[in-house]
Amino acid sequence: MDRHETRIIIAGFGGQGIVLIGNVIARAAVIEEKNVVGMVSYGAEMRGGTANATVVISDGEIFNPFVAHPDMAIILNQPSLDRFEPQIGKDGLVLMNTSMIKRGPQRTDLKCIKVDATQIAQKVGNLRVANIVSVGAFIEHTNLLSMSSIEQAIKDLFSSKNPKLVEINLEALHTGAERSRCMQPVR
Repeated sequence: MDRHETRIIIAGFGGQGIVLIGNVIARAAVIEEKNVVGMVSYGAEMRGGTANATVVISDGEIFNPFVAHPDMAIILNQPSLDRFEPQIGKDGLVLMNTSMIKRGPQRTDLKCIKVDATQIAQKVGNLRVANIVSVGAFIEHTNLLSMSSIEQAIKDLFSSKNPKLVEINLEALHTGAERSRCMQPVR
């Protein structure tokens, strides 16, 4: 049986909501009845240190949750691009938060989506939603999952905490998707 598997790495500083991005994507995959596994890793400092999360989504059984060569990456800061760019699979896709990354990928075989997620989040009214802005742009470009599944995942994760968090995160999601619609991935 053929199975399709997508391996994603999400990386940035601790405190940027890296784990939350992984949880949103994983929950949306479950909503769509796909198989999914995720793992997280933190640097020693936690907030301000490096953090990354991996998510594997498959329409079949997942035999290995470890992601050595991701197909796609959501990178929110320069140290994470420096660290994970060499690991991304050939012809992979990388979404970069250009607010915190000063150079593009050095590899010419990667497709790159550049989103000024932090600046967009600031316009939305909360810098802490830059991660969800990135998710909106990522989903808009990959169609890996449906936007409605991502919306439901956000509602599931935030509704018990504070309904206002649902509202601002949904606004960030849609703003990220909308702002990235006119962009084409570049090499």
